[in-house]
Amino acid sequence: MNASERVVPEGARRRRRPTKQGVVLSEQLIVETALRLIGEHGAAALTVRRLGAALGCDPSALYRYFRDTDELLLAVADELIGRTLRSWRPTGEWRADLRSLGLRMHADYLTHPQAALLTCARVTGRTHEIRSVEVILGVLRGAGFPDPEAVRIYHVFVDQTLSFAALDASTLALPEQARAQEVQAWPEIYARQPADTHPNIAATAPVLVAEMGRSGYPAALEMVLAAAAARLQHVRR
Repeated sequence: MNASERVVPEGARRRRRPTKQGVVLSEQLIVETALRLIGEHGAAALTVRRLGAALGCDPSALYRYFRDTDELLLAVADELIGRTLRSWRPTGEWRADLRSLGLRMHADYLTHPQAALLTCARVTGRTHEIRSVEVILGVLRGAGFPDPEAVRIYHVFVDQTLSFAALDASTLALPEQARAQEVQAWPEIYARQPADTHPNIAATAPVLVAEMGRSGYPAALEMVLAAAAARLQHVRR
């Protein structure tokens, strides 16, 4: 898309006639279609030609909603955040709430691995992301963390979640054969290392194979929450 194109104000965006597929264009429809196409084609999906064909409209109509493909990508990123927030329910216990939110964020990104690779490093500045920042800081401040501690823990919590989401998504996005090779490397190569040359690998091989076959995020999340709890105890003292 051309960044110089003027985006039409919200109230004037609705098409007067349905597209060829019988639907009326909207920002939400474009975002959902882009998310689906990214899942099928990766970054190559973000062209006005592909989107126009999928929506059954003239590609130029997309300029009425987004200035360029980067703005659309930020909207896709914000939609993923919104989906997490819509399905998450706080309990009022800060540690349980951050745990459930982190695990849900991670899982939701892995549902769309191609989109995760494109969006995890982006700051959207849009509605859902702003709400997520407000919610997480509210959980931490409500637990009694002083503002500097709350912001620091927020930073670590979010960056850790997004980093693991991108890492795990990169594995899911591999071609099937490459992904299978990654999985089999642990039992077929590491577990067979001789004790005389690699005593530590040999001693831990069964545990190593089991552990490396799953994401490290849940364990890493527990470490962050434990460290945060220790900081809160220190602050209260």
